[in-house]
Amino acid sequence: MKRIAVFPGQGSQQVGMGRALHDQIPAAREVFAEVDEALGEKLSLLIFEGPAEELTLTRNAQPALMATSLAAVRALEAALGCRLGEAVDYVAGHSLGEYSALAAAGAISVGEAARLLRLRGEAMQRAVPAGEGAMAAILGLGHDQVEAVAADAAHGEVCELANDNSDGQAVVSGHRTAVERAVQIAKEKGARRSMLLQVSAPFHCALMAPAASELAPALAAAGFVAPLVPLIANVTATPVSDPAQIADLLRRQVTARVRWRETMARMHELGAGAVIELGAGKVLTGLAKRGVAGANLFNVQEPDDVAALAAALGAGS
Repeated sequence: MKRIAVFPGQGSQQVGMGRALHDQIPAAREVFAEVDEALGEKLSLLIFEGPAEELTLTRNAQPALMATSLAAVRALEAALGCRLGEAVDYVAGHSLGEYSALAAAGAISVGEAARLLRLRGEAMQRAVPAGEGAMAAILGLGHDQVEAVAADAAHGEVCELANDNSDGQAVVSGHRTAVERAVQIAKEKGARRSMLLQVSAPFHCALMAPAASELAPALAAAGFVAPLVPLIANVTATPVSDPAQIADLLRRQVTARVRWRETMARMHELGAGAVIELGAGKVLTGLAKRGVAGANLFNVQEPDDVAALAAALGAGS
């Protein structure tokens, strides 16, 4: 049975995340110091003390979530006495979580991941003027139904299925007026819930093309190496290890759909016996309860979680 490590995306951030790991485990503390040094600022202070409004800004939330995930990884590695890539078979991450996954698998340094995510967040924010874009969650419709809703709502504007998270849970993204139409159409089609999200930009849709172009040179120059274990990529929901392909997929990911439902199906197909979420929140383990049937689910946020998982992995779970 395979073990798969997964890493959360934007929306999981909260003030104080990773604080106990930082305070109690030296290997975790070093991660926050690496990120602070890479960015030339005390992002760790913002993570631990807030304010929440500033932490939630895309330019801060993305490297902050990566730092918290990698702190959990380093803490677990210290407990296991080996690299994460020696303890799991695959990694995957939701949107920005792919950068966390790649850093955890040794394909890129923590500092470089932090710099790329800062640029990514700023580029995404610049891509669409404030107020012109939006995202909306649609619950209770199939992904094919959500695609049809988005097409019906477009009216010549951009409205796309951006996050295909699980059966009955999806997010559309695009021009605000089109997304507002999608919210109404989804309600008429019988959605259990349909609502605008509090986000600063319309991620994972064609409106993000300027951000993808801005990020491309930095990705090409980042010096990715082959990860210790394959990454199940958002864009294709298939495992990948080639560094050049990884860089291209990260560029494409800015405008492409996050295929998490298909990613979880791939995990099941690959024989996932354990899914391990490392970092803030429990969003991905929540999705995996139905999306990766039969797998043991673990979440690592606190020092006690590290000890429990190390014991479970040592026992062969």
